[in-house]
Amino acid sequence: MAAVPSDIEIAQAAKLKPITEIAKEIGLQEDDLELYGKYKAKVNLNVVDRIKNNPTAKYIDVTAITPTPLGEGKTVTSIGLDEALNRIGKNAIICIREPSMGPVFGIKGGAAGGGYSQVVPMEDINLHFTGDIHAIGAANNLLAAYIDTSVLLKNPLNIDPLTISWRRVVDISDRALRDVVVGLGGRANGYPRQTGFDITVASEVMAILALADGLEDLKERLNRIVVAYTYEGKPVTAKDLKCSGAMAALLKDAINPNLIQTLEGNACFMHAGPFANIAQGNSSVVADIIATKLADYVVTESGFGADCGAEKMMDIKVRAMEKYGIRPDCVVITTTIRALKMHGGAFPAVPGRPIPEDVQAKENYGALEEGSDNMVKHIENMKLFGIPVVVTINRRTSDRDKEVEMVHDIALKAGADFCEPIDVWAKGGEGGIAAAEALVKACELPSDFKYLYSDDDSIKEKIEKVATRIYGADGVDYSPVAEASIKRLNDGGFDKLPLCMAKTHLSLSHDPTKKGRPTGWRLPIRDIRPSVGAGFIFPLCGDMKTMPGLPTTPAGNAVDVEADGRIVGLF
Repeated sequence: MAAVPSDIEIAQAAKLKPITEIAKEIGLQEDDLELYGKYKAKVNLNVVDRIKNNPTAKYIDVTAITPTPLGEGKTVTSIGLDEALNRIGKNAIICIREPSMGPVFGIKGGAAGGGYSQVVPMEDINLHFTGDIHAIGAANNLLAAYIDTSVLLKNPLNIDPLTISWRRVVDISDRALRDVVVGLGGRANGYPRQTGFDITVASEVMAILALADGLEDLKERLNRIVVAYTYEGKPVTAKDLKCSGAMAALLKDAINPNLIQTLEGNACFMHAGPFANIAQGNSSVVADIIATKLADYVVTESGFGADCGAEKMMDIKVRAMEKYGIRPDCVVITTTIRALKMHGGAFPAVPGRPIPEDVQAKENYGALEEGSDNMVKHIENMKLFGIPVVVTINRRTSDRDKEVEMVHDIALKAGADFCEPIDVWAKGGEGGIAAAEALVKACELPSDFKYLYSDDDSIKEKIEKVATRIYGADGVDYSPVAEASIKRLNDGGFDKLPLCMAKTHLSLSHDPTKKGRPTGWRLPIRDIRPSVGAGFIFPLCGDMKTMPGLPTTPAGNAVDVEADGRIVGLF
């Protein structure tokens, strides 16, 4: 078999259509676009009124089993399935998340797909793209500056500095910024206090951008951001600080979804951020509202395993789209033979380190069978939401037919409605034809969508339902800090909000070393932060970090620019 070129070589060899042509093919007009060069555009939200009476597409969410630190090709799967749907004559659009430069320069890579299942222009997408993440960082950090200035200059809002929860952000993995002290250097620089940085895509501003259904909703959500409490225990908001209007001005272009294309010339909306372990981890509501009125099938993607992004899709994002009648018609769970062997103990997968090819390819049917318990749990979890499940086996060249057949049989026995191997990395849409046909059938199956928990459940009831039913914990333990946070959230009237659990993506549990389907453990809740503007609360599970770090050998080591301006080494 001929070697597949690198991702960037494939992307740079592609012949792209002008983005105006892509837009015309899906029913958008030139006046609907704000062009960012020849191959990227933002779509004006005014289009929503013009297309609101169109039929609503079938809506497919792509998620995964618990991945190795290298990922199992969920974005590749999403793009490949969209290409395949179009190849079998369906009018399909894909909606995926924007990359963060943290993973781009780390080890996991970007979020533009790979092989022959990519979206392009790949270099632009993985670097600055249309500037959305920069705008989010600017809005977030403007609010941080307002808070410290208000406290310094007579503290008119009576803010208790010890309750300030708003942190600064930067879109680079930089562990040295996790815990910092600001305000040093004398009174002119503010009051010293301990704080820290998050990665930009974990900012509540990113979640607000993802969940707002328009500019007015964006502004209302920014108004509601809670940044601290007064000495009397009253919430202090961005509106109280008179900062939310300026934040909205910084975000007025970022709220418009980005239109790009796949390698096979199909439309893709790429908007809002990743990191479903520490953030909401799903593409934007506005992109999905538009896409579902322009296509017959929409493929979207939820970050990391189904216990992370897909649970948040069902319990947070779907709530935000209820009034538009958008609910998933089926869910795809991506799996790999490699990851299932890892879950069965065949080899360790250490963050920041590659897995040697000869190690992951070694025959081990016992480990594969044992590790499949992880896949089974994710199938059971998605069935809790009352929707059909399709499992795709993202094949690697070293996978044996017998291994694929074993996983296929286990998936169907566990309750999956369909299970199909795919080879979309090497073959593009052609490698996903059977899976695309299964998706069409799955979308016609009866479904009875339901949330995991009710708005009226208490905060602890919600957490315990996610912990026991999705993660498989025996129960939940709350730190004194978390107990105090629950009281404050209850007193503020925020107990009706859904949860955005911050938990490792490398295990169903809070402990990344526990692989497979862990049993006999309890979930520790360290703290619970308010994300009132986004419309959820944010429990921190175990030792979860909201700022990643670079690995020993960052992917950025290979990235460079040649004399002609061509970027090299980007995957």
